[in-house]
Amino acid sequence: MRDMDGNGLMLCKMQARMFADSLKETECSSPVFIRRFMNSDFVTHLDSGYYLCESSAPDEPFLALEEQYGRSEYGKIKYSEDQLYWIGYMYRHWCYTREMSSKRLYKLVKPNTLREVYLPYHTLDPENAIERIKEAKGFEDDCDIIARGVECARRLLYENEAKEAAAMAAHKDEP
Repeated sequence: MRDMDGNGLMLCKMQARMFADSLKETECSSPVFIRRFMNSDFVTHLDSGYYLCESSAPDEPFLALEEQYGRSEYGKIKYSEDQLYWIGYMYRHWCYTREMSSKRLYKLVKPNTLREVYLPYHTLDPENAIERIKEAKGFEDDCDIIARGVECARRLLYENEAKEAAAMAAHKDEP
């Protein structure tokens, strides 16, 4: 897990603003915009961290999405500007601190899930909100899963060594 730093904070604020601006810049529903954004080539570039080193126009993400997916008016559900800002911020914070791709996180946490917890969680520290969402969804970070796997492998190794030692001791006692 990576600590939030100045670059991460700037990326969070940029993505949050992009999500909020989607109300003005796109005609599709908010869930459609978020799905397209979180699976786009543009967000892959944002995930890489190099985006901060480049100058770009404010409408660049919307032009990139339109170029990749085409124009869309699909869907009617529009989230509020505050909800979109928070959802965009949370997705980027989660990806940045967990060093996880946006595509992978989108598969785990859909925008409707974040919208449902907006009211109770939007005033929480992002880390606290992420932990509560993870608990509610019943999943862990990759580093937690890896640590559990390493512990399991160690336990199996020690069990096998103990069995081998017991077998060797049993053979020594035989005439």
